[in-house]
Amino acid sequence: MQFVTRLTRAQQRADSLLCVGLDPEPARFPTGWVNDAARIFDFCARIVDATKDLVAAFKPQIAYFAAHRAEDHLERLMSYIRRVAPDVPVILDAKRGDVGSTAEQYAREAFERYQADAVTLSPYLGFDSIEPYLRYPGKGAILLCRTSNPGGADLQGQKLASGELVYERIARLAATEWNRNGQLGLVVGATYPAEIARVRELAPALPLLIPGVGAQGGDAAAAVAAGWRVDAPIVVSSSRAVLYASTDNDFDAAARRVALATRATLNAARILILRR
Repeated sequence: MQFVTRLTRAQQRADSLLCVGLDPEPARFPTGWVNDAARIFDFCARIVDATKDLVAAFKPQIAYFAAHRAEDHLERLMSYIRRVAPDVPVILDAKRGDVGSTAEQYAREAFERYQADAVTLSPYLGFDSIEPYLRYPGKGAILLCRTSNPGGADLQGQKLASGELVYERIARLAATEWNRNGQLGLVVGATYPAEIARVRELAPALPLLIPGVGAQGGDAAAAVAAGWRVDAPIVVSSSRAVLYASTDNDFDAAARRVALATRATLNAARILILRR
């Protein structure tokens, strides 16, 4: 099954556009677990249990595991999600970008070791840095396009000789000649709704991963209005606002409350579009 099909079905099943990012920071763990990296799997598993019926996807960030020598926790977590939430796709947020045999190894890491449904990639080395990931049928490759950080404009907002901005060129390539097997998607930050709308114009059918809601200050409703279309899926990602909603032992219940509220906000924005 193609990643975009899995994503669309998950959205329909959960009535949700929400993606929960799994970015475990032991320094922010609840009382009794603070600074205990041995609890990374336990923390993330409780978040998964609390939100798995509310989300269209989970998005573990590989650096938060690797920094604590906890790649084994990530492997356990990926296996756990497949067991308890088999219909929820998992996007490995790795932002890889390399070529040749190195890219092939990164693709193996994402899709064979971790069994991810999709992975985030940097497209700045061109198509040959993306192609190795497309050898895995049904898997998704989600390319950085217009990211949520202010410094993204340093390169992504530069004008090319063609008159296009760099992020516009990425969106156009991803929607056309690079998307040979229908496996590509794009990352566009919620902090830039005008750019989301422009990317949607250039890539009318591609799935969009929209981070930056919550702690980064992106407007969830504006992101949906700019990017969601009936036949073009989006997932709006929130990480810290969900994960660290409470520092007490009820952190999973607090995470569920925030996820419910965020899902409701996203759905309300989607309903407004349908009523137009």
